[in-house]
Order: sequence, then structure tokens, then C-alpha cells
Amino acid sequence: MLVVISPAKKLDWTPRDTQMTAMDFPDEAMRLVKTARKLGVPELKKLMHLSDKLAELNRDRFRDYAEAPEVEATRPAALAFAGDTYQGLDAASLDPEEMDYAQDHLRILSGLYGVLRPLDAIQPYRLEMGSRLKTERGKSLYDFWGDRLSNALNAQGEALGTDVLVNCASQEYFGAVDRKALNLRVITPQFLEDKGGEPKVISFYAKRARGAMARFMITRRITDPEGLRDFDLGGYAYDAARSTEDQPVFVRTHPET
Repeated sequence: MLVVISPAKKLDWTPRDTQMTAMDFPDEAMRLVKTARKLGVPELKKLMHLSDKLAELNRDRFRDYAEAPEVEATRPAALAFAGDTYQGLDAASLDPEEMDYAQDHLRILSGLYGVLRPLDAIQPYRLEMGSRLKTERGKSLYDFWGDRLSNALNAQGEALGTDVLVNCASQEYFGAVDRKALNLRVITPQFLEDKGGEPKVISFYAKRARGAMARFMITRRITDPEGLRDFDLGGYAYDAARSTEDQPVFVRTHPET
């Protein structure tokens, strides 16, 4: 099975002694960079709802983005992103065989890069998928990417001989995947917190759990949807009563309850 996750705004630019790979969509990324370079700080601030300081940082990132960067200026994607999802994934602790498996079975959806493998080399950036960046293809990044993400996922599913995609990405990012063009069955796990009363989704915990689910699939070599039910990282347990075939539900009971 394939699993997809979202990127993160926060980056960890610690040097890594890791062999990196080339991304699938370098030309598209460069087109977006050139479009973003035309925007000033006020426009970037409005586009991505940034502070003045962050808008200036990202103006500089787009300005300095290199079409053929030095290796030292890049980092492997799964080790460069450092948000909640990546705390759950903890890619740095994967052994070489697990990382090789992740390279085939894990994909990161990205506003700038489209679809990334864990070891694909990226440069520092911030461009959220929901940004309404106007390009020659339309008024948003959803328009820009069109069916390209679906086609890339279809191709990798075919290469792996699987017809199942586990969606551990946010709605913002998975919304960029053209479901009409996608040939894969989509399974979207849901993670609930039980603090007394009706269990509910809490964003902070759900993000981390989605990364942990991706890690679980990688380290356990999960090859069929039924295997997802064994997910127990972080204290979650499968809830059959709340689950459907395409939306398995996992609940964690907090000690204070």
C-alpha cells in the first residue's frame, strides 16, 4: 500500500549524511518559484497569512532558490520537515532498510514540489497547498497541479502492484489530489481523543498520529487494509463500532479521564 502525508511549515535544516534523490516535478517547482518571486513582502504576507518577518524570510527563500542547487543547500524531505506529523513519523530513527521501504511506499504532498519521496532533495521553502497563488494554470495551487498528483500516485501504485492508498494527509493537501483521476482505493484513518464524553478529533494529536500511522506501515510492512487495525502506537486502539471499511477509527483514552 501507499501512504501519503502532508509537509510541515517548520523545517529542521540539520546537516544529514544521507544520499538524496531527485524529485519528480523540478520544472513545475521552478515555475512556481519564478511566479512567487514576482511577489513583494506585502503580497506574500497576504497570500500565506504571514508576519512581516516570515514574509521577508520567504521572499528571500524564493529569491535564493537555485535551479541546480549545491548538495549542501538541500536536505532530504522526510528529515527536513519538522512539524507534528514528522514527530510521529520520526524518520531519522528509521534504519536503512526501513528508509528504503519508505522511499517506495511513502509520499509527501507539497504545494511547491507536488509529490515527494522521503529522500528527495528539497530547498527551504514555504508554500502551503491552500495558497491562492495565481499561475497560467489557474487561480490556485489546486488548479496548477491538476491531475499531476493523482497520476504520480497511480504510477507508483502500479509499480508496487497495489490499488490502495492510505491518506494520512490533511484535508488541505489531499484536496489537491484529483479523486476522479485517482485509480486507487482511498482509506483515511481517523484518530480520536477520549477525555470523557464523546471522543473527538484534536488537531495537534491527530497530526502526530497520522505520522505515527505512516511509521507503523513502514516498520511493520503493512500490505493490506486489515493490517491497519493493529495500529497501537501512542496508546491508540482500533474502534470497530465507529469504523467503516474506508475510514478506520482509532481512539485513545487519556489518563485524566
